[in-house]
Amino acid sequence: MHTKTIKQLSALLHAKQVSATELTQHYLQRAAASDLNAFLHIDPALSLAQAGAADARFAAGSAGPLTGIPIAHKDIFVTEGWRSTAGSKMLANYVSPFNATVVERFGRAGMVTLGKLNCDEFAMGSSNQNSAFGAVLNPWDKLAVPGGSSGGSAAAVAARIAPAATATDTGGSIRQPASFCGVTGIKPTYGRVSRFGMIAFASSLDQGGPMAQTAEDCAMLLNEMVGFDERDSTSLTAAQGNVREDFMRDLAEPLAGLRIGVPKEYFGEGLALDVEAAVRAALEQFVKLGATLVDISLPKTSQSIPVYYIIAPAEASSNLSRFDGVRYGHRASEYKDLADMYKKSRAEGFGREVQRRIMVGTYVLCHGYYDAYYLKAQKIRRLIADDFQAALASCDVIMGPVAPTVAWDLGEKTDDPVAAYLADIYTLSTSLAGLPGMSIPCGFGQGDKNGQRPVGLQIIGNYFAEAKLLGIAHQYQQVTDWHTRAPAGV
Repeated sequence: MHTKTIKQLSALLHAKQVSATELTQHYLQRAAASDLNAFLHIDPALSLAQAGAADARFAAGSAGPLTGIPIAHKDIFVTEGWRSTAGSKMLANYVSPFNATVVERFGRAGMVTLGKLNCDEFAMGSSNQNSAFGAVLNPWDKLAVPGGSSGGSAAAVAARIAPAATATDTGGSIRQPASFCGVTGIKPTYGRVSRFGMIAFASSLDQGGPMAQTAEDCAMLLNEMVGFDERDSTSLTAAQGNVREDFMRDLAEPLAGLRIGVPKEYFGEGLALDVEAAVRAALEQFVKLGATLVDISLPKTSQSIPVYYIIAPAEASSNLSRFDGVRYGHRASEYKDLADMYKKSRAEGFGREVQRRIMVGTYVLCHGYYDAYYLKAQKIRRLIADDFQAALASCDVIMGPVAPTVAWDLGEKTDDPVAAYLADIYTLSTSLAGLPGMSIPCGFGQGDKNGQRPVGLQIIGNYFAEAKLLGIAHQYQQVTDWHTRAPAGV
């Protein structure tokens, strides 16, 4: 049962071949038996109560397409009843009195929360090794990282211990772990999914999105996630184009005439040969489906790394200033005065990577450095967005690798944070521009120890083009089987 897609599980539930309670029990058992460290908090009583409510909706004839489907939430989304830690000691025992809008909307759809998923602390990282509660293991190879920051989400879906998961993407944290774990994940246009109840990292970049086995599953999930939220000041309004729509509408659209932009900057120095081979094979498959390849350039791709690592830490410095040990969160047990309490609570509560980014962000916002760093980075950010618009004038979508390599070994880049930052080279610019992007499985690398570390294909579109991206991905998944493959033992 756990090998089935959301669409298939929904059909079983509506045909009454399985109940929501039985389905939930099945996944809870798989989650409890897993050794991947993907879950941070599971409460069977809470999950089964929601499953019971879903069964009541089926009995009453009011069930929707997602009713009774289990879902696990990245621990960045606050959830009433479950702990909401953001993967940090700072919030180790925090239980939110309310649900994030994303959690609330899935609850209204009748989905069943399985629990909370591990992530890099405050979503800062590319490997899920920055969690205060230990690293998540990649189910394809337990010596490898699952990617980050949404590594728990990607690992849970890949290992089939959750059919769906929420995730967040600030600089690639949906697409990169989806690539490393061989699942499908999409980051919508910035502002389409509410950030209310999403513990903030970088407010102008953070965006929630779904992970699942297939593009069709992600379309079903996105149908519930998208929409204006007056509680989120960054939420796009309906007048700005953020309307509830059917993201499944383009799934049957043929690809004849589709123009695929291939950025030369994504296929240069630094791209591993095995990743390039898998991605180029995927591009050739699209050509067979009727698409044409167009050479394009995104000349400021390399500048996205310094720009991102100025803007994101600056916003993190501001957002994380609220965690001071006063009202909630970790408080040092011994201190001399208020200032000493602040210092010790934050030093004890935050991990090394979070401290590093807070310090960098505070520095670039200081008087005398603001214009030289932060303001200049924002200007280059606009130029990066302009590059995409110029490129998309000659193509319909952009495709390329998600990351330069397959997943690296656990501990490999722990002492070299810059090396980990460079691994985001192909995802950061999309986030800085606020464009939608997704990752779909397209093969396996051959440069690792056993040739079983997945490769993801990145598909980028213009603003509000999520339905188009999902349709393109679905057509590819109709003629390939990468998305159906599961790790050994699953």
